[in-house]
Amino acid sequence: MLRQMYGRIFTPAGWFMGAVAFDGRIRELQSLPYETLVRKTGTSTLPVILPGFIDLHVHGACGVDVMEGGDSTQTIARAHAQHGTTALLATTMTDSIERITQALHGIERVRAAPARDTARVLGTHLEGPFISAQRLGAQPNCVTAATMQQVESLHAITPIRVLTMAPEIPGHMELIPALTALGIRVQIGHSAADYDQAVAALRAGAAGFTHLFNGMTGASHREPGVAAAALAHGEYAELIPDLEHVRPGAIHAALRAIPRLYCITDATAATGMPDGTYSLGTQSVIKCAGCVRLAHGDSLAGSALTMDQAMRNLVSIGLDVGDASNRLSRFPAEYLGIQDRGLIRPGACADLVVLDEKYALTQVFVEGHEVNLATSPQAKR
Repeated sequence: MLRQMYGRIFTPAGWFMGAVAFDGRIRELQSLPYETLVRKTGTSTLPVILPGFIDLHVHGACGVDVMEGGDSTQTIARAHAQHGTTALLATTMTDSIERITQALHGIERVRAAPARDTARVLGTHLEGPFISAQRLGAQPNCVTAATMQQVESLHAITPIRVLTMAPEIPGHMELIPALTALGIRVQIGHSAADYDQAVAALRAGAAGFTHLFNGMTGASHREPGVAAAALAHGEYAELIPDLEHVRPGAIHAALRAIPRLYCITDATAATGMPDGTYSLGTQSVIKCAGCVRLAHGDSLAGSALTMDQAMRNLVSIGLDVGDASNRLSRFPAEYLGIQDRGLIRPGACADLVVLDEKYALTQVFVEGHEVNLATSPQAKR
């Protein structure tokens, strides 16, 4: 059934006032006079219509974690859809290959047969175990060096779209071209590499950086590391805009340096839940005052961020809504080579979010199906 939404619509060509007609895909965009839109919407403050958010780094929500396998990914995808995320990458933790394999089987079941009211799972972001023991962050110390055979066997279970890797580990640099040829975006992250090693990884085909500034060597003027390589040479990088992992000044520096910086949540099981203790892979984390930290120590351990809050945070530090939208939708889609999501144009998937004048969500559509925002998934503790 064809339906229409009216308001201020953000498209690749910019803003216009009018209507978007859609079923499972966007069928038509029509410019309309302001007076007509006021009559159609019943308000002089027109709704803001943006492409659905695309989150390429999601560990959990509503008390469950991707690493639990089973139906956990479906619960997570449903929860994030209620915050405007219309597509995501289910993200694993460093663990044994057996546990990772179990998680990937659960991810694939949801990816292959999505429920109507969930964000579409585009595949997996493998955030370990091919990382540095010196830059674990909140990852457990179950690291191992990658082999092509191992990655191919995991990739055969469900598509690995993004793989976080420490390029300084012996053998990893040589794998980057082959992984890239498989269609995997190799990201530098959880890495103790120096600047020269990070640049060499980019030249070998690495495409981005995992949660920029976090879990990597820094941007010191005397000892530049991975973060400095990202600022100097990066085209894409992901960043957590909860304003705790990266403070506004550093976000602005990254925005100025990296043309297609895009934003992710790094959301954990604590997302959408009250303060308390939750699981992140095999580790316990504590949510308190909006932050998630390891139960033993003060390290940040993912986040409780949602993409609609990420939008409001970006606007609060000075980004205009169109720029924020690109970094939450269009650039992540481009990074994965997806041409029919992350933008509003005829033929694209009807993945849409509708915001009010304060940028609060009022409606979400995933492939034309309206997500029920009035209820939330059954929380599991």
